[in-house]
Formats: sequence, C-alpha cells, structure tokens
Amino acid sequence: METLRTGLLGVALLSLALGAGNALCADVSKQRFPDVIAVSVQARGADSFDFDVTVSSPYDSAQRYADAFRAMGKDGKVFGERVLLHDHAGEQPFTRDLHGVRIPRGVRVVVVQARDQKHGYGGKTVDVALPGR
Repeated sequence: METLRTGLLGVALLSLALGAGNALCADVSKQRFPDVIAVSVQARGADSFDFDVTVSSPYDSAQRYADAFRAMGKDGKVFGERVLLHDHAGEQPFTRDLHGVRIPRGVRVVVVQARDQKHGYGGKTVDVALPGR
C-alpha cells in the first residue's frame, strides 16, 4: 500500500511540474519583446562608456529575433545602439557589447532596452548607474 501511495504522489508531482512547464511555455509564446536581463558598464573616459548587455529572447529564430539593443537617457534620448545581424537561438540568454558610447556629463543613469525585428523596442529594461557619476 505504501508503494502505491508513493507512486501516486510521484505521478501527481510530475503532473504538477509538467502543467507548470506548459503554463510557462504559454506565457513565453505570448512574449512580444526580448528582455534585457543584465547590464555591466565601464567608464572608458570622462564621457565614454562600454556596455555588456545580456538579452533573453525565447522566440529566437531566423524568422524572428532580437535584432538590437540601445542605451538611452530616462528622457528617451538614445546615446548608442548595437544592431544584431542574426538570431541567437543556440545561445540563450546571450551577451553582446556596445563600446565607446558618448554620454553627456549630466547623465547619471541610462536605460538599456532590446528590440525585436517584428515588434520593435519594448520588453524588460535595466536601469544602470554610470560609474564615476
């Protein structure tokens, strides 16, 4: 009897896990934009910065992929953009750099946002403080 209970409990837990996985997949399939999930920034001069940006786009394929990301001010002014020329389906999430971004001295925080070739810019952003400011 104990073996039967243990077996049934295992089946129930497996069913819950599979159900949760299917719910997660359903949410991902509705995602319209890639998400920026991490950013590191280094100063390269008084007004120049290098960014390493990690992007997640679960729908990445040759037909639809994250094709750019940008660093911008809170007011929407774009300081730099990196265009991506191919999908990263075999590398999720992926990290790419953006070097030599000139940012005016009065700016202390930038917003990093990714773009999808179908829907444009959107998704989760990361606000990053500029070192030395």
